[in-house]
Amino acid sequence: MSLGRKTPEFDDRAPLLEASKVRVEIGGEQILESASLTLEKGELVAVVGPNGAGKSTFARAFCGLRRPEGGAIRWMGIDLSELRGRRLARVRAYVPQRAQVPNGVSVQAAVNIGRSTHLKPLQGLSGEDRDVVSESIARARMEGFEDRDLSTLSGGEMQRVQIAIALAQGAPVLVADEPTAQLDLGATAAISKMLRELVAEGMGVLLIVHDLALAAAIADRVVVMSHGRTIATGTPQAVLTSQLISDVWGVEAELVQREGRSALHVEWLDRH
Repeated sequence: MSLGRKTPEFDDRAPLLEASKVRVEIGGEQILESASLTLEKGELVAVVGPNGAGKSTFARAFCGLRRPEGGAIRWMGIDLSELRGRRLARVRAYVPQRAQVPNGVSVQAAVNIGRSTHLKPLQGLSGEDRDVVSESIARARMEGFEDRDLSTLSGGEMQRVQIAIALAQGAPVLVADEPTAQLDLGATAAISKMLRELVAEGMGVLLIVHDLALAAAIADRVVVMSHGRTIATGTPQAVLTSQLISDVWGVEAELVQREGRSALHVEWLDRH
């Protein structure tokens, strides 16, 4: 009698995520040629690159939302092909770039849904689940907003709700695709501080972002992509050099960091 195939176990000693030479084609066009990254526990990795570099496609591929044509993706030592549905949701939470905002759904109801990966079909939230939801709302600084309709929230508030939903999943990895896009400076700083707090608590955070100064300010490592390839990986100070910025973005710029602050000095106009 066959006992069936044994479900592989997550390896706590392995990196949270290893993606190597990932390839993706869309409509016959190769969007990712060779994209790679590694994420460890208690680390924030920022994936940067110009428009069309393949950053969001890469994120959707390693999150299991788009099937790659090649390469290897492993979550805590398990190949992505071995992970489905709730089991995948237990290891990674994904905050999309443009979340759908349905009418008539409250913040509380939305975060409750985030906890559903821990429930059996038709099972309601237990007292422990409700505690996790409340804690997730508090960690995302959305206390007092529980009864607000999602459609009434500002961009920054909606991003915090998306993070609360992700936290309710209880996954060790948060993947956020441009969470600060279209946010003002204050909201961007608040989201950034929140992400660093999650890393300090032991989570792994993957941030897809355009803003090089922001990436340099909050990331432990950056992964630079260009034309569907990973071309550099390392600390912001080591990787985001004036030469690389010129080669990849085609502008003369210098990343300046001083006493915990960062700025990108760009030569906007040719004055000669």
